[in-house]
Amino acid sequence: MLQNKKEFSEKLEKETEIVEYRPGEKMTDRTKSGKIRPWRQKKTENVKYSEYLEILKFKKAYNVRTCAETLNFAVDQNGEKKLYQVWFCKSRLCPMCSWRRALKTSAELEKVLSAAVTEYPNSQFLFLTLTIRNVTGDKLKWTLKRLTDAFHKMMKYKKIKYVQGYVRSTEVTVNESDGSYHPHLHVLLMVTPKYFSNGYITQDEWTELWKKALKIDYRPVVNIKKIHDKKGKGSLKSAALETAKYQTKSKNYLNDDVDDHVNLERLKILEDALKGTRQFGYGGVLKEIVNKLKLPDEDDLVHVDGETDEGNQKKVKIIMATFDYTKMDYFYRK
Repeated sequence: MLQNKKEFSEKLEKETEIVEYRPGEKMTDRTKSGKIRPWRQKKTENVKYSEYLEILKFKKAYNVRTCAETLNFAVDQNGEKKLYQVWFCKSRLCPMCSWRRALKTSAELEKVLSAAVTEYPNSQFLFLTLTIRNVTGDKLKWTLKRLTDAFHKMMKYKKIKYVQGYVRSTEVTVNESDGSYHPHLHVLLMVTPKYFSNGYITQDEWTELWKKALKIDYRPVVNIKKIHDKKGKGSLKSAALETAKYQTKSKNYLNDDVDDHVNLERLKILEDALKGTRQFGYGGVLKEIVNKLKLPDEDDLVHVDGETDEGNQKKVKIIMATFDYTKMDYFYRK
């Protein structure tokens, strides 16, 4: 893995011939379906995020600011371009990296679920949401650990014996009315057919199990629903997207409707609370499938569609687009 941006640039120059491509024009990048990828929006948010980090005296502020500053695309024989190399800061709350990470996680989860449906055709899926009361910022980090520990404890209960596997993600939202934080878990459960005949758990029972695991004296909000399709479309795909989304959305700390000092306070709290935490995790047979699939490096935010760059390694033509901090947009390199 390249250790710094200088090494990244030197490697690119050795491997490729950088060529001009409609110099001076605004960069456009579309998905296969024709949808424009939000590079400009995410980079604009990234710049604001880096400015806040600088105010807060975070050492990583400069690295964050240079995240995805230059985009390198490989061109194939048909003139189509594909993202080839980019320098990402990989900061947990960077809007650019969060977007790429969510795309990557979603694509990989679809592969895992597709393999699970093929290997276990009779299994079913449930979508479970587990919550806890809102907390103040000083208790957020502790509460996140408490949620994770309680979840692992609950999954060992005998009553949940027909759950074959799961994928769990953590999300944190901010209550705009009082500034409190709402951490909660999204869980995609894979269950055997016996779950519905011999071991069905009602929503009230799930609530009691979660209350017991959390060791709380109130009734938490819990929601459980069955996913009716198993082909990676419709409700299963929607559940996968919900599970794979951002740990916390940038609007929680880059909110134009509040004063800068509010955003700064929230950002400081979220940076401290989320540091060292794991947003996403697999268990049971789904974890076994992940290991079998040998998914790409989790730090690779370039190939978020699950593809590799093997076909582009020998390409000699690279299109470069650079972010202009004055015009706040990407332009093809002159």
